[in-house]
Amino acid sequence: MRQRTPAPDPFDADVSLDTDADDASPDALADAPMGAPAAAQKYVPRLSKTQLKTQSHELQQLGAEVAALPESRLADVPMPESLRDAIAQYRRTKSHEGRRRQMQLIGKQMRFAEPEPLREAVASFKLGSARDTLALHQAEAWRDDLIANDGALTRWAQAYPRSDLQQLRSLVRAARKAALEPAQPGQSRNGRAFRELFQFVKPWFQAAIPTTEVSDSDERDD
Repeated sequence: MRQRTPAPDPFDADVSLDTDADDASPDALADAPMGAPAAAQKYVPRLSKTQLKTQSHELQQLGAEVAALPESRLADVPMPESLRDAIAQYRRTKSHEGRRRQMQLIGKQMRFAEPEPLREAVASFKLGSARDTLALHQAEAWRDDLIANDGALTRWAQAYPRSDLQQLRSLVRAARKAALEPAQPGQSRNGRAFRELFQFVKPWFQAAIPTTEVSDSDERDD
């Protein structure tokens, strides 16, 4: 008796129901040797017009962010020379219309660049900027607290025992005195004393110095 071949299981991942090579776009088939049957080729879905438009917009935005990087950061970012030249020309261009056209060229050149290193460079720069902003906010908060509260000096001494506490007390006294004086015409009330106190506080946050220092004897006592 002639045996019947069982029908393929549509849920079997190893079985493809689409065996018509004519339905596969030449652009959608990749990683296969020349002349290999369509069923043996790797199918890569073709992007829709909407997806292509979204991808183009994302590359354009990434190109704008790369072009905004400082020169010191940009020099170390790997990219095609054509893209680097386009960015350099964009920075030299002064007119609004010229910069707009040059940014369009940057977007086109982004198609030939590897996007991941560019994204990493932009993300790293943004992270550094966020840290700098946070450090400034922390320094401002400490300055205001030191001027307003006597207890802030004690907290600072506990958090940053390596700082020059005598100089800090002097700066705080000067800032408090300046805060009580009426502002002179054309001058800010928060003048030199405030700035000097801020300049004293700021480096302790920018240098990422630990806020507390615990000695070995303290750890043993615990």
